[in-house]
Amino acid sequence: MNDRRAAGEPGEKRKVTTAELKRMKERGEPIAALTAYDHTMARLLDEAGLDVLLVGDSVAMVVQGRETTVSVTMEQMLYHAGLVAAGAERALVVGDLPFMSYQVNADEALRNAGRMVKEAGVEAVKVEGGEPICATVRRIVDVGIPVMGHLGLTPQSIHKFGTYQVRATEPEEADQLRRDARALQDAGVFALVLEKIPATLAQEISASLAVPVIGIGAGAGCDGQILVTHDMLGIYNRFRPRFVRRYAQLGEVMVGAFQHFVTDVKARRFPSAAESY
Repeated sequence: MNDRRAAGEPGEKRKVTTAELKRMKERGEPIAALTAYDHTMARLLDEAGLDVLLVGDSVAMVVQGRETTVSVTMEQMLYHAGLVAAGAERALVVGDLPFMSYQVNADEALRNAGRMVKEAGVEAVKVEGGEPICATVRRIVDVGIPVMGHLGLTPQSIHKFGTYQVRATEPEEADQLRRDARALQDAGVFALVLEKIPATLAQEISASLAVPVIGIGAGAGCDGQILVTHDMLGIYNRFRPRFVRRYAQLGEVMVGAFQHFVTDVKARRFPSAAESY
């Protein structure tokens, strides 16, 4: 860590680390996280005080226009993660490992996690799944790469689920999720994302684990919350999950600005004399 990003100097931002996230849980301070896919957005989010920036494989949907997250490649994730890592000074930057970049075997998973850290400059990686991937998680953590887990609705498994409905509503699946959460903690994850599960179950799991639990559609009882930035800004409008709060309607504002530009160009009102050389 360079001196500019280190804590202790007047006026400098204190860098969020995995250890700091654990301390935040211990003192009851909620963790605020959002997704980022480019340098400009990363700088704005960092300036706003986000604790965690997730370079999510959701880039496949909100940037690339795909129907699911499964198509995004490792090379594409490295590209976007590098842009975000270069723009964030304070926030912890976590890079999603995309579908089939860690499921084949632990050696390949380790190589791809290492590329995320070395080539893109992220500080941690995220994987989806429970007990079956714990050996892989342990392998990655053992070489010094922090891993964030992800349970509940795991978008990379959408073709298996066949639906984006709430997960773990039945006792058997809820019990498995509890086991998966404990197994991931034992494997060494520094944090866990719970997506679209009953709020009471998420609160129970958050209270039972020592690592921070960050919810998305999992109620207010988690140690933190994350949303897709394009969703909460009202930019991505193809569908709106119940758990998304629109903090702005920037999609409408942007379309209005674009239309205004077109009108001014067509009417020869842009550029003006003051905007010319």
